[in-house]
Amino acid sequence: MIEVRRRLLWFVLIGLLIAILVIVAEHGRGAIGPLSTTNFGSLAYKLAILVFLAAALSMMFRERFVQAITMALLWVVVGLLLVIGYSYRFELGNVADRVVAELIPGHVISHGRTVEVARTSDGDFAIAAQINGARMPVVLDTGASSVVLTHDDAKAAGLPLDLLNYTVSIDTANGRTRAAPVTLDRIAIGALEERSVEALVVQPGQLRTSLLGMSFLNRLQSWQVSGDRLILKGYP
Repeated sequence: MIEVRRRLLWFVLIGLLIAILVIVAEHGRGAIGPLSTTNFGSLAYKLAILVFLAAALSMMFRERFVQAITMALLWVVVGLLLVIGYSYRFELGNVADRVVAELIPGHVISHGRTVEVARTSDGDFAIAAQINGARMPVVLDTGASSVVLTHDDAKAAGLPLDLLNYTVSIDTANGRTRAAPVTLDRIAIGALEERSVEALVVQPGQLRTSLLGMSFLNRLQSWQVSGDRLILKGYP
């Protein structure tokens, strides 16, 4: 076994010596086959490093050569995985976002000024929004001319409920009711943020979930439903 390793080491060293001689001989031409002399030299240098590491491992683990090679290969694989993970970190981040979006209804995927939301199992687009800094779920409703808040969400958003005047008639799933006009300081969905958005607050018990209506959607550059995805794009 030791003799085989010695022969292999000498074979690799002779190969490196030949590579060096080729580099010297072909230096003036600037290329060795498909590789430039610089790239060919870099390859030979890296092979020399590998030979040195192999020789060091062989000396450290004379009686456990196979185990040493196995561990070395394991670390090589770990290093390659780290390099690949770093090189494709943005693509992997997008995949992770999409997985989370499928598992957590309302999760918003942000790509700069564009956000995506996956459709829930009941067919709606439930969106995790922040209204006046308070996090709350809202459901996309393109038939609503305005953002509509439940009484509880309006309270969470810090609106002065005692001062509201319910002067606007609207239709809800529970029938016709009255709502109070308000102006929301801020609505944020992922990276999208709009300020001074017109909205309505319904009376207690008249609405189960707040609605994301056209008073917000009309502020955007575009919005569309593509398959099971809602795509909202804000102005740059």
